[in-house]
Amino acid sequence: MTKHEKPASFSRRALLKAGGALVVTIGARAAIDPAHATDGATAATTKPPLTPDQLSSYIAVNADGTVCAYFGKMDMGQGLSVAIRQMVAEELDVPFDRTRIYIGDTDTSVNQGGASGSTGIQDGGKQMRMAAAEARRILVEMAADKLGLPADQLTVTNGVVHATSDATKNVSYAELIGGKFFNVHLDWNGKYGNPLYAPGKAKPKNPKDYAIVGQPLPRDDIAPKVFAQADFAMDIKVPGMVHGRMIRPAIASAVPVKVDESSIADIPNAKVVWDKGFLGVVADKEWDAIKAAKQLKVEWSNASPPFPDQATLYDHIRQAPTRKREVGKQTGNVDETFKTAARVIEAEYEWPFQSHARMGPGCALVEIKDGHVTCWTGTQKAHFVQTGLASILQVPQDNVHVIWTTGPGSYGRSDADDCVADAAVLAKTVGKPVRLQYMRDQGTGWDPKAPASIHRVRAALDASGNVVAYDFLSKGFSRIDVDTNGSQPKDTLAGQTMGVALKSGDGFGFPGDSYGFANKRTAWETIAPLLDRASPLRSAHMRDPVGPQIHFASESFIDEVAAALNMDPVAFRLRYARDPRDIAVIKAAAEKAGWQTRPSPRKDQSGDTVAGRGIAYAQRGPTRVAVIAEVEVDRSTGRIWARKFFVAHDCGLIINPNGLHHAIENNVVQATSRTLWEEVKFNNKTVTSVDWRTYPILEMPEAPEQVDIVMIDHPEIAPSGAGEAASRPVPAAITNAVFDATGVRIRRAPLSPANVKSSLS
Repeated sequence: MTKHEKPASFSRRALLKAGGALVVTIGARAAIDPAHATDGATAATTKPPLTPDQLSSYIAVNADGTVCAYFGKMDMGQGLSVAIRQMVAEELDVPFDRTRIYIGDTDTSVNQGGASGSTGIQDGGKQMRMAAAEARRILVEMAADKLGLPADQLTVTNGVVHATSDATKNVSYAELIGGKFFNVHLDWNGKYGNPLYAPGKAKPKNPKDYAIVGQPLPRDDIAPKVFAQADFAMDIKVPGMVHGRMIRPAIASAVPVKVDESSIADIPNAKVVWDKGFLGVVADKEWDAIKAAKQLKVEWSNASPPFPDQATLYDHIRQAPTRKREVGKQTGNVDETFKTAARVIEAEYEWPFQSHARMGPGCALVEIKDGHVTCWTGTQKAHFVQTGLASILQVPQDNVHVIWTTGPGSYGRSDADDCVADAAVLAKTVGKPVRLQYMRDQGTGWDPKAPASIHRVRAALDASGNVVAYDFLSKGFSRIDVDTNGSQPKDTLAGQTMGVALKSGDGFGFPGDSYGFANKRTAWETIAPLLDRASPLRSAHMRDPVGPQIHFASESFIDEVAAALNMDPVAFRLRYARDPRDIAVIKAAAEKAGWQTRPSPRKDQSGDTVAGRGIAYAQRGPTRVAVIAEVEVDRSTGRIWARKFFVAHDCGLIINPNGLHHAIENNVVQATSRTLWEEVKFNNKTVTSVDWRTYPILEMPEAPEQVDIVMIDHPEIAPSGAGEAASRPVPAAITNAVFDATGVRIRRAPLSPANVKSSLS
């Protein structure tokens, strides 16, 4: 067995040969093949195709009764795989430890939209729950036929269907399935197989009957990672593999005009791959590939990328022509109300480009053999990468197998998809499997960036100090200059350097809140990218795309208005928030923090070290989060310690409190890093923040000493996303706390020591 032959690349054919399993697809509304009797209880002898409309594309019951769930998303370290297993086990009435999950593998799962938008449980889990419920219904019907009893007189305990009145009259799932496939067609209706969930024959359980969902079950993937027993993407090896390295220009937009291959003639079996702007090297040994990349003599074209000076970035955004404008919420007559306002408060906020800066740069392995392509990658979206590989290699998509393997971090459109495309070009050219890993400077310098932006906010007050109008505008680089995934070569560095036709997208976002101002308008505008092709400053999704920067502005401004009116920040929000769930999280966070009602800033402090507290809240889709931060500010150095956080979190039904708790914590820590430290630096040639010294992040001693969490459970509300929502209010909570401590409002991120000290002075 080679090192990469793991359950993550599970073969259904191999499973049937070894143990005789039945693969069951789970869905909402099942239409049974009329050729079969007993409502689908007859099993097919051949496996239906792996398609979203087949029950056999989602779940398998093995001969030993264990249940395998095939999930078309991946787990970014949130514990999602545990939660999905809980949902499947719950609906099928099998013990949790009798479930297995195989995720992000294009050979064993259908495309469920990838891991983004916090949709793992919200959408993917909903599919798996509905499917498991339907599978249980069909199994009970099969048992009824076998036992000669009505289905409504049967129940299921630990995967065994038995008479409600006599448990000795029973038959197990394994006995019912017999190593065959359910021939059940699912009436999906929507993108990626998302059903509209019109009432079907199967009804999921009532939450009051849950025994597994809601339990804080621990993750089982942590120990193997800690003890180096699990493979990451960079650990995968296959026979005959060679190593690759990419060569990027020192000046963005430059392309090779002359490459001296003789300059690496002393490196054994080193080869150059050059196609227009694409330039890479491969060698048998990884160190030789690194040496070849450094040693290769390249003459580059003259280039002058149209990058502004770092100091004029925000002026560039202000002055750049708007490429697209979109208006979100608009109520009343905002412009007319401002004309008659007794008082107008306005402010502008600035947010920089930020890098994913994954703990390890992108790594991918691509093998092309007999017309078939196999790829191991830490991408968030294996099925989209499958499409991208088929396109860039010009092979049928069915001939491409992408295996998601844990990578060194994720959250958005990182360098993982670019690495896959680069590795594919290298592998096709040299005719061998290529393992490509980026260098640190490439991973941080050339990954897609979270977009830089400015945010202008105005509030109109009447003579009594009531907010009568609110106007919010974001303007910045698009969050989809390159798309959210690598499904098209135009959105990868490989495609762009080789000259594919480009189409930059336009998108930003709006504040998520329920403030009930009578006259209200929110809007965004996007501007053209600084460089339209193969840019180190191309912008795309990062964790909670544009959420932190938008709410850095919107919730800081709400605080500014409260301060201008000499009102307590919590009381001011409660005056205008309209959604009961929003009000509940604000109150819960305040109660958890022991909030004392008073206006900001504090008046009772002196000396270099001062402390303050700040609140912010936000909606992210159906999820609501309120965050209170307590900070210490050293006025002599400008250094901020975000010492404590109090978080109230409402994402509907809670599947696994343990996983949710840790997801909220890691949101808080990463968002704190982005707030206090992270900023892409560049000059008129390229990005200059390329390592941990030039692109610093939050370090262990700076981490919060306390994150207290209130998880508000709503069993009556469908579960929604928790992978990103808690990131959203953190920047404003910290910034509002700094204002409370110092009396100085900082409107530009990051709140690094230099920026803070400058603001305080």
